[in-house]
Amino acid sequence: MNKLLIATNNNGKVIELQDLLKNTGIRLLTPADINLSLEVDEDGSTYAENSSKKALAFAQTSGLISLADDSGLEVDALDGAPGLHSARYSSQPAAKDADRRALLLQNLKDKPRPWKAHFHATLAIAKPIGEVVLAEGNCFGEIIPAERGSGGFGYDQIFFIPELNKTMAELDMVEKNHASHRALAVMEAMPVLKKMFGL
Repeated sequence: MNKLLIATNNNGKVIELQDLLKNTGIRLLTPADINLSLEVDEDGSTYAENSSKKALAFAQTSGLISLADDSGLEVDALDGAPGLHSARYSSQPAAKDADRRALLLQNLKDKPRPWKAHFHATLAIAKPIGEVVLAEGNCFGEIIPAERGSGGFGYDQIFFIPELNKTMAELDMVEKNHASHRALAVMEAMPVLKKMFGL
């Protein structure tokens, strides 16, 4: 039974993870594929707690091995903020990604540049019996004051990677899935997945 449930309701993450895990021999399922509607409160104090909580909830509800991600943007000049709260950075109830980017730039405007930052991802792979394995990845760069690129989601338009001379939003999927924090975490997780699925 080589089915892996992608335990997220974030379509951007689903697209990235589907691309990262294609050609592995693992059959990927989304919550929509199995008519699963599940919201998990991300109230942990670490990325590992949040990703483990999500992966376990989806695994135990679906009966399938599940992979969840918790990720965030950590900006040095803001003492690591928004960090764990990246997706909930704005207090506006209906805030969009653009609102969060604008708030971040507003909070940085009086800080000296460069605004060093990194994206962090912790993946959790959970079995319905409760076993959880973690993998991590980091992508280092800096925040820039003007948005560039139309790809990606979240803070990608203002996260610049000097080695590539592009923002995360200017990378195509092939480039992104070599350089991103989520890609690096998946690479670390691959031996675990292959062992779990006998590949």
